[in-house]
Order: sequence, then C-alpha cells, then structure tokens
Amino acid sequence: MRILHVITRLILGGAQQNTVMSCAAQAKAGHDVHLAFGPIHGPEGSLLDEAKQSGATLHELPTLVRELAPLTDYRAYRALRKLIREIKPDVVHTHSSKAGIVGRAAAYSQRWLRDRMSDGKSFDDALRKTPDHLKRRVAIKGDMGIDQVFRPVVVHTVHGLPFHDGNSRLKNRLYIALETFAAHRCDHLIAIAPQMVEAFALHDIAKSSDFTVIPSGIDHRYFIDQANATTVPNAKAMLGLPTNAPTVGLIARLDPYKGHRDLIAAAPAILDRVPNARFVFLGDGYNRPAIEQAVADSSHADRFIFKGLVPWRDMPAAYKACDVVTLPSQQEGQSRVLAEALCCGCPIVATDVGGIPSICIDRQTGRLVPVDDVPALAAAIADQLTDRDAARRMTAAGAELIAEKFSAEKMNRDLLALYDRLLDSPAN
Repeated sequence: MRILHVITRLILGGAQQNTVMSCAAQAKAGHDVHLAFGPIHGPEGSLLDEAKQSGATLHELPTLVRELAPLTDYRAYRALRKLIREIKPDVVHTHSSKAGIVGRAAAYSQRWLRDRMSDGKSFDDALRKTPDHLKRRVAIKGDMGIDQVFRPVVVHTVHGLPFHDGNSRLKNRLYIALETFAAHRCDHLIAIAPQMVEAFALHDIAKSSDFTVIPSGIDHRYFIDQANATTVPNAKAMLGLPTNAPTVGLIARLDPYKGHRDLIAAAPAILDRVPNARFVFLGDGYNRPAIEQAVADSSHADRFIFKGLVPWRDMPAAYKACDVVTLPSQQEGQSRVLAEALCCGCPIVATDVGGIPSICIDRQTGRLVPVDDVPALAAAIADQLTDRDAARRMTAAGAELIAEKFSAEKMNRDLLALYDRLLDSPAN
C-alpha cells in the first residue's frame, strides 16, 4: 500500500507525534509511506529528525503554511495536486486544520489511469487483471477500451477543534464553513476522541457515521520502563528542583490557550495549602514573553521555573519529577501529555474540554475541572498534592486505561484496518 500523510508543520505537538509515529509503524509494516509538510519554524521545537528516522519519504512544501493566506494556500493546493499525481498513493491521510482543508481538496480532485486495456477485452477480463483493492475503481471509457480509473482514498484525522470559545464568532463561522467544505471531499473521518465527533455533528459538518474513533496512541511501555529506571531525586535534580518540593508541572507549548495564566492565578491558593510547592513550565512558544511577564507580575514569581524544551528521551524523568501534571487548556484534542504522565506514575488535573475527559475521568483517573475555573483548579491540584493515597489510586487506574485503549500498537493496527476497509469498499 502506498500512503501519503499530509500535515501543516512538524513542530513538537500531539498531532505531529501521532503522524510521525503512524508513518514509522506503517513503513515498518512494509508499506510505501510518504510525508508532506510545511516549513518548520518557531520556538515550539521540531520533529524533523524523528520524521527522517521514520522510514517515510519526506516532502517539504514551502507554501503549506499555518496562517490563512489565500494566494499561498492556492499554491499549496497546486503543489499537493502535483505531488499526488507523481506519487499516485492508494491513501491520502491528512492531519491538522490547514493541511486537512487544502490536502483533502487536492487529493479528492485527483484521478488517473492505471493502464488502458485494448479493444475487445471484456469487463470481466479487466477485473481479473486488476488488484483486489482497485476492483471497485474499474470503468469502461467509450470505444477506446477499458481504463482503470483510480482516485486515492482520502482520510482526515480531527486532532482538535479549530472552532472553540476562544475564537471570535466570525472566525468560528469561517472554520465551520471550511471544515464542512473539506468534509465533502473526504471518504472518511477519524476522530481521536468521541467529543470531536459530537462537535462536528452538532455543527452539521459531518454525520457521526462518517467517523471512526481511533485514539492517539503512545508508546506506553517506553514511558513506564524509563520512569521506573530513574529516581525522584535524580529527576527533580534534572529540572533544578529541590528534592522535598512538591512540584506542579504544566507541559505544553507556551500558547494562550494552554492555561498557563490560570495556573499562575491558582498558585496563591495552592501555596496556602502546600506552602513549599513549586511550579514548572516545560515547553516553549511565541507566547513566552507574555507568560514570563505574568509570572513576574505575580506575588509568587520565585516559585515558578521555565525549563523550555526538554528532549523527548528525557520526558519520562520530567514526568517523574512532577508530583502533579496539570493541563488547564481552553481547547485540546486528546492530550498525549496526560497519557504519558499517567504511565510515569504522575497524578493529573485537567479541564473538561475537547477529548481530555477520555483520559482524565474525574476522580477515577484524575481530577477534571471546568474551563477557566481558577478556584476549582487550585483546589483539585492541592487535593492531589495532599491526598497522596487517592492520587496514587487514580494514577494507577489511569495507567491501566492507557495500556488498554491508548497504546501505539492499537492505534496503528486500527489505522491500517480502516485503510483496508475503505480501499475494499464498493463506495470507493
């Protein structure tokens, strides 16, 4: 099978990790895998090295940019059409909003001839000589004989919602219109969490039956083994933390929607109950100056540490150093961070948004709080820091959930099964 994945930027993020992991697994399984992506720039970090090691053939498209730019976007559409005609993939799988819209439009418009049968050949003869997964795409073309007409199966994964309460009404209406347009140029949709399906159905973008839910998988055994291989004192020393300091970690891009300001606002109430607590921000991003200023303006600036980007190989130790990992996002897809934290034995607190409740089930695998509710966030974090028995029970249950439903093996197995089903479908 020849598979082309398309994503906007290979920055350090959940959708990008999901995509690179899928490329690696599919290439390892013997498929011919290609990955197209736009320019990688900015402070968020890059997955280019991991992509190079995945076994996929890489294609960087300079015009595939994140910003809305109609002329550049049209050039990206043309570049993707050209690439698809050259590669002739069986499956085009798009990821992220911009690549999903441009990529689906480009892929769905592509049809080409695999070969032409001479006059006198019967339709049954053509079918017998056609590979099984292409049999549903054979057509008779006039008096010139029989053509094998081929269009790739087009699949898109919804990793997160581009429309949300943090946007203006006009911006949300634009995103909903674009997603509706793209949904009609797609054979099937994948959601990493049921909440994505519900949101698309609510806004009449696509029907629930158009979706398959395939959670974003992680290499859970790696995180468990690596976390067990380090000690808490060594892990805290790596982050420059005192051994006896209860630590709250927020591991995410420094982005306005990730909730850094809410944690800064919650700090005084947390410190009232846990006076020696520390707060560490891991990650980088364009919003770093604003977040640093918010910390400087707070009454507890000395309790916050900015660690910037941490290499992926050091992430299990980073989780081990944290007594609680929190993600008070205003928007989120599923959150690989929360899943990884649970595998490393770290309790979690997060907001009830997007696909987070699939992993953070309140008082079962973690603590779930309303979006923008700073008092609830502070109370839940303080509870996890002080009631360690309850925190350990929830974390152990969460690690079992990840192993059962969010493993990389399950994700990759489900993706390939879906591709096969779509290629064999009479509708395609």
